[in-house]
Formats: sequence, C-alpha cells, structure tokens
Amino acid sequence: MHEIPPFSLPEFRNFIPEKIRPWIIIAFVIVFQLSGGVYLAALGEMSGSLALMREDILMAGYASLAGLALTFAIMFRLKFRFPLKQTFIICSSTIIIGNIIVVNTSSVPLMFGVCFITGIFRMWGTFGCNSAIQLWLTPKRDLSVFFCYIELLVQGMIEIGGITTIYTAFFAKWEYMYLLVIGLFLIVIITTIIIFRTIRTLPKLPLFGIDWVGILLWCTVALSLVFIMVYGDFYDWFNSPVIWTALITAIVTLVLNLWRSSFIRHPFYELKTWRYKPLYYSLIIYLVISTLNAPSRVLEEMYMGVILHYDTLNIASMKLWALAGIAIGAFFSWRTFAIRKWRYKTMTTIGFSFLVLYLILFYFVVDFNLPKEALILPILARSIGFVILSITLLTALSLIPFTNFFQAVSIQGFFSAAIASAFGEAIVGRLFKVLVCKNSMLLGSEIDNVNVLAKNFSLGELYGIVQIQAIAVSMKEIFGWLILVGLGTLMIYLLRESSLRPTFAIHPKYRTIRRYIKHQLRMDKADE
Repeated sequence: MHEIPPFSLPEFRNFIPEKIRPWIIIAFVIVFQLSGGVYLAALGEMSGSLALMREDILMAGYASLAGLALTFAIMFRLKFRFPLKQTFIICSSTIIIGNIIVVNTSSVPLMFGVCFITGIFRMWGTFGCNSAIQLWLTPKRDLSVFFCYIELLVQGMIEIGGITTIYTAFFAKWEYMYLLVIGLFLIVIITTIIIFRTIRTLPKLPLFGIDWVGILLWCTVALSLVFIMVYGDFYDWFNSPVIWTALITAIVTLVLNLWRSSFIRHPFYELKTWRYKPLYYSLIIYLVISTLNAPSRVLEEMYMGVILHYDTLNIASMKLWALAGIAIGAFFSWRTFAIRKWRYKTMTTIGFSFLVLYLILFYFVVDFNLPKEALILPILARSIGFVILSITLLTALSLIPFTNFFQAVSIQGFFSAAIASAFGEAIVGRLFKVLVCKNSMLLGSEIDNVNVLAKNFSLGELYGIVQIQAIAVSMKEIFGWLILVGLGTLMIYLLRESSLRPTFAIHPKYRTIRRYIKHQLRMDKADE
C-alpha cells in the first residue's frame, strides 16, 4: 500500500475552517452538475418558444453530454496546468456565456456547438471539484467507494435538475431556469475570488502532446451516430440522403481514427484500450441497459399524461421517487460492493434483476384508472437497478491498467451517456410508432355502421378512443418484449461471467499520474 497523506485543501484562504472546506466544494459541484446547456425537462416549452423541433433540443442535449464525457481523458492534463481557482472562474464564466447564448438563439448549429463546449467546461469544473475532495471521501483512494458518490451525484442531479426545471417552467417561464443557473454561477465566481487563493500544490505541466485532431474526429463519430438516432425517424431513416451522409461520415471518421491510432505516439484513444474485456463488455451491457431503460424516457411521461391525464406537477412528483431510488441504489452499492466487496457478477445480476422487475411491474400495472401510488414501486426499481449497474460497470474499468484507465472511462462515458441512450430511445420509439399504427388498424377494423357501440359516439370521439386504446396496448406489448430481452440477457450473463471482486479498485496517487505524464512529455521532446 502506498503512503496516504492527510487530507487538506490548501487552495482555501486561512479564515475558512477546515471542516467546511469539502462541503463548499460539494456545493460547487452541485452547481456544475445543475448546468446543462439545454434542460430537457422543459423540452416542449423550449421547442415552442424557440420555434425548434423536438429533435433539435434533444440533439443539443446529447451534444452537451458528448462534450462532457469525451474530454475526460485530458482532465488530468488540465488539472496539472491550471490551479483550482482559475479552473472555477474559467469554467463558470464559460458556462454563463453558453447559457446566455442558448436562451437567446434559434440557430440549431450554434446551439449544438455551444452545448458541446458547455459540456466540456461542465466536465472540467466537476472534475476539479471531485478530484479535490477524493481523499476526503475515501482516504484509501478506493474507486468502488468514490464511484458510489459519483453516480449518486450525477444521477441525482439529473433528477433534481428536471424537477427544478419543471417547477420553474410551471410557476414562471422556462427561461427563468437559465437565469437561476447564471445566478448560481455568478455566486460561484464571487465566492471563488473571495475564499480561494492561487496556489499550486504541484509544478505546472504544459498542455503538450494532446491529440487535438483525435478529439475532433472522435467528437465527429459520436455526434454523427447520435444524429442518426435522434433524427432518424424525422428523416424516414435510410430512405433519406441526410441519414446516409451522417452514417458515411461516422464510418469514415471512425476508420480514420483507428488508422491514426495505429502509428501516432499518443493517440486520444489507444487501440489497445478497446481490447480490454471490462471495457468492451461494459459497452455491450450498456446497449442492453439503455434499451431496457428507454421506456422511462419515451413512454412513462406519455402514459402519465395521455392515458392517466396527470398534470405537470404530478408527473414531476414522480421524479422524487426516482431520486429516492437513486439514493437507495447508491447506498446499497456502497454497503455491499464497496465495503463488503461483493462480486461484480453479483452486483450486475442484482442491477439487471431490478431493471427486469421494473419492466414486469409496468407490464402488469398499465391501465386506464391507475392511482399514482401504483407507479412508485416500478420507478424505484428502475432507479435502483440503473444506479447499481452504473457503479459496477464504472468500477470494473479499474481492472484496466493505469495507462489506459482514463481513456476507458472516457469511452464508456460518451458511449453510455450519448450513443447508447440515443440508441435505446430510437429503438423503443420506432417500435412504439409501428405498434401504434398496427394496433390502431386492428382495433378500428371492428368499428362500422352496424356496430352498436359506434352509434353512441361521433367520428372524432371514436378516433380518440381507438388511439388511446392503441397506445395502451402498444405500451404493454413493448414492455413484454423488453422483459424477454432482459431475462435473456440476464441468463446469458450468468452463464458467462466470472467471480471478480473490486478488491484492487484503487486510484493511483497524483504523484504517479504526474510522473507518467512527465515521462510522456520527455519522450515527445526527445523525438523532436
């Protein structure tokens, strides 16, 4: 075991008590996580006010997530180049400017670019906060403990941000959410200037040897794939030259990326990173997880709004139960996975079981007269399962050697947050559209002039009844198919996986990371 120095935050001025310093950092990271470029909980209001399509807002949201995850691989380079005070001021100022632009523009390309850049600085600010208090959270640098906190923070703030946005849009206007976030970041900047000092605990390292071309190419791959899945239904999928252009762009840039990675010294993602079992297994599992979890984004709000006729606040109140499920899942993972060192196989099995339980419960509760309380258990099961799986799969990357660990985390991040999520929504959304058309024709085929029930309603009323019935039947059918997919995947996983435990999920010291980066820089200068 390496020597663990006592935890301290020397960047604070001396008049700030030691005990509250980590809590100030946590307050900062909550603000960074609350920012998002666009706030999808107000998707309808934004698309109406800005005269944009639903797909435009979704694409901007995914662009922010892609920027957030893709650039994780260079976060330590930024940490060793800029002190904490400069990091907070730069990131907060950039996010403020980004929010001002997004709320005042109707240009789709500009919104995409601003959201992508905002995601990068959101990641930088979040990383600066979390890396500063890592030793406070886990003095032994146990990543299984640290990632429980990370997933609780990230997933929890997604729900809190959604709740805040919905209530802000309901009681005022959706633009006020941007004013709230801008105000919070102004407080972060003022607080940083007052209580932080510019101090370097380690000598400055230059931003030398970063594969900026590789970053640009991988961004193009990710955003092209997301574009296909977000706009596919709008452009009628591969009947459109626009989708074919995006697909060719993704393939060409992917091949170019892999080719460059085979001969340059420090590619953004090394080829051998993709060959590690924990990484490519986690990517496959995330495709299944995102598909099983897609009804929470595609069908749940539609069911509560169209069929159950819940208002906006009632729908928002269900997010509180999702937040409770996230807290329960993170606590359970901390007690069992991080403290008791339960196996990866056990935790993955438990997480998948909760996701399948969510689908089974929803399959049996879908009805036209359902009390709100009946939705609590499936929403809890879904949140618990997703958080357990996220913590387990993220910690599994610690089995990858240190030199490729950060690249693996970045790959898993942009794949799970952007590509897999968009893939799951596209699959379930397309399936739902096809099933609604099919069931509408089947249910409407019995309605004619000789049908006694049809004489009691007008044509418009009959059409509405058929559509609602078709939506309910289609939802139940989708949940049934997803249950079969979840059970099949769970059985395959149980037959294949081994008994790995998170015993060696230990984060290296910053001195080790810094020594590795300096070694890379010396080799690059020697080559010149």
